[in-house]
Amino acid sequence: MSTLFSLENKIAVITGGGSGIGRAIAELFALQGAVVCIVELNASSAEEVITKINSSKGTAEAFSCNVASQTEVSKVFDTIANKYKHIDVLVNCAGIAHIGKLDTTTEADFEKIFNVNVKGVYNAMFGAIGFMKKQQQGVILNLASVASSVGIPDRFAYSMSKGAVVTMTLSVAKDYIKEGIRCNCISPARVHTPFVDGFLKANYPGQEPEMFEKLSKTQPIGRMAEPKEIAQLALYLCSDEASFITGTDYPIDGGFIRLNN
Repeated sequence: MSTLFSLENKIAVITGGGSGIGRAIAELFALQGAVVCIVELNASSAEEVITKINSSKGTAEAFSCNVASQTEVSKVFDTIANKYKHIDVLVNCAGIAHIGKLDTTTEADFEKIFNVNVKGVYNAMFGAIGFMKKQQQGVILNLASVASSVGIPDRFAYSMSKGAVVTMTLSVAKDYIKEGIRCNCISPARVHTPFVDGFLKANYPGQEPEMFEKLSKTQPIGRMAEPKEIAQLALYLCSDEASFITGTDYPIDGGFIRLNN
């Protein structure tokens, strides 16, 4: 374990830690010494990650939970706090995607996105904030998206949800700064996760390589990010080395926002 960006003896709760970006963050945080608590709807995915972490001499535990349910989330945070006596880091990675414009987004679609991507983040922060206030310290990191900053075709509900994540982040950072709580968010562009592969297989059967290349080139840097690259930024922002940083949205986008002219 490197002493730089160490999370030794810290309790880190990661929603959506069973796959994609959340999994990469969970594995890296464990490598840096954190006790990782994965909050995940997909119990089998979470078990796979904690088995890998624990077999590598890390420490991880899984909690099956639907982040859209405040009752479930509150129970999980109470369990974690009772067991470990403190909660130092919360990373909100749980989220779902949706493709559609305003007039092709049904009310059910909109509510589903809102319940997971917005209410889920609210529920987790609500579950953690009381413990962090008592401790007079804590770090919250939320996963937003470049979709919160620029218009992306056919992403109406998804963009709405990620815009809400950014503004919730700023509000929490402002309201709890005197309690020693930092709150930031990360806005990735496209990241090569299993979700991308599944999306291409479902929507472009037989054309996966061509479409993957097309999506990759929407980033000026010419490729998608890897989950570990997002995890490395997350590690910095949740470490003591970032103790002067709060209330900030960090794009990690291969130039997508500024260089796509």
